[in-house]
Amino acid sequence: MERLHAVEAVQRMQDHIESHLDEPVTLKELARVAGYSPYHCARLFHELTGKTPFHYLRLRRLTKAAMVLRNEKTRVVDVAFDFVGFTKAFSKLFGISPMRYAKEAPPIRLFLPYGVLPYYRHMHKEEESKMDHMNAIFVQVVERPKRKALIKRGIKAEGYFEYCEEVGCDVWGVLLSVKEALYEPVGMWLPEGMRKPNTSEFVQGVEVPLNYNKPVPDGFELIELPPCKLMVFQGPSYDDEQFGEAIQAIWAQMERYDPKLYGYVWADDDGPRIQLEPQGYRGYIEARPVRVVNA
Repeated sequence: MERLHAVEAVQRMQDHIESHLDEPVTLKELARVAGYSPYHCARLFHELTGKTPFHYLRLRRLTKAAMVLRNEKTRVVDVAFDFVGFTKAFSKLFGISPMRYAKEAPPIRLFLPYGVLPYYRHMHKEEESKMDHMNAIFVQVVERPKRKALIKRGIKAEGYFEYCEEVGCDVWGVLLSVKEALYEPVGMWLPEGMRKPNTSEFVQGVEVPLNYNKPVPDGFELIELPPCKLMVFQGPSYDDEQFGEAIQAIWAQMERYDPKLYGYVWADDDGPRIQLEPQGYRGYIEARPVRVVNA
């Protein structure tokens, strides 16, 4: 229980930093939010995130600045957040000057940390799910055109947590920086025909147009995806710390689901099975390739 209280305190500090990126943040203020002494809250924050509160804050501010420069016509000076050495810090973190990034917007590695509380609760979840009863799911079929995907492969990973252990948890930061993305970044289970020897079934990637020609970051690659139909499953909203239970509940529903009732069959060789980032407010979303029966 003491450990959970510490994790909750660090999560409160993370939340406070995120909602005050444009404002001064002090250690005294974070201590008040955390409910610990300044020394103790700084120690806990570093222990659970691997960074001091102010290094973490600096990285988040630089990431926000990068997103503003990418998406809006604005001057570098207007996104510098009043901190000394902005251009140098930006260039050191992302490997490109802010002025050049504003013009070219190549993929860069954004700093997108995980929330320590949802991760802790997933790793210490109860054996019996609280969401096994979930039946309210929304199902629809969508069309995907021929396109490319910028992906990073793992080694043996069959799911997200194994992938993070093999590759790291910062791939998402690169994917979110891709200005030309057709849709949001996703996790993908690649069919056999799209895998390479000694690489993982599960990858992370973002879909881009066929004519995408920006530099490919180290360790990433572009693959071509054929047009396909995807049957999308969306569950009800849930508390963010229950994302593991929400995923398991949708998987159980998909396992029992018969697409032939609606004129389709599973077509797992046609393209990747896709997992959208779990976000409690919209429910867990996953999509699996299908074909029209007899098509």
